[in-house]
Amino acid sequence: MKITILQFPGTNCEYDTQHAFEKLGAQTEIVWHKSESIPSDTNLLVVAGGFSYGDYLRSGAIAKFSPVMKAVTEYANKGGKVLGICNGFQVLTEAGLLPGALMRNDGLHFISKHHHLKVVNNDNIFLEKLNNNDVVNIPIAHHDGNYFIDQDGLKDLYANNQVLLKYTDEKGEDKNPNGSVDSIAGICNKEKNIFGLMPHPERAMESILGSDDGIKMLQGFLTA
Repeated sequence: MKITILQFPGTNCEYDTQHAFEKLGAQTEIVWHKSESIPSDTNLLVVAGGFSYGDYLRSGAIAKFSPVMKAVTEYANKGGKVLGICNGFQVLTEAGLLPGALMRNDGLHFISKHHHLKVVNNDNIFLEKLNNNDVVNIPIAHHDGNYFIDQDGLKDLYANNQVLLKYTDEKGEDKNPNGSVDSIAGICNKEKNIFGLMPHPERAMESILGSDDGIKMLQGFLTA
């Protein structure tokens, strides 16, 4: 299994992501944003978290113009699997590969803590190792994690089972840390090969560090 991880100026989670997937037995390669191609043996492409281009203009707004993004779009449009984590989610929405947008948190503060999430839909390779309504404990770390989509778009997301994760408390009741529409923490595209979420499953791989719930979240990609 080959995991390719994108690296932009300002990315800071590429090595966490590399560690997480190698812990699960995958091979990894980090690709610099000036590359004009994706390795041909890539099974999953990860747009890692961080602050690409310092989050100037808007988070992910400059990264979408990087040379590698043309190859990312071609890879995704051919059915390649793509996972955007935090800033990666922001990049994918800015590039039009996922619907909606990420805005400044309601409280206008950076949030960094563990937060519970509820699995809304597991009919996809990302969450197939979990059950619907399972609650996991995953770190969040963002300033612009407030997911927005209009009402028509929201209806489409639910109609197509594209809402994957919601922010909740430990009992699975909605607990919204950033103002996201309907407490949404993660979504996918209609074809279910492009995934985006603000929380960091790659930081939840060891129980000694607070949670290993990220293991089951990432394992689905390795058995697809």
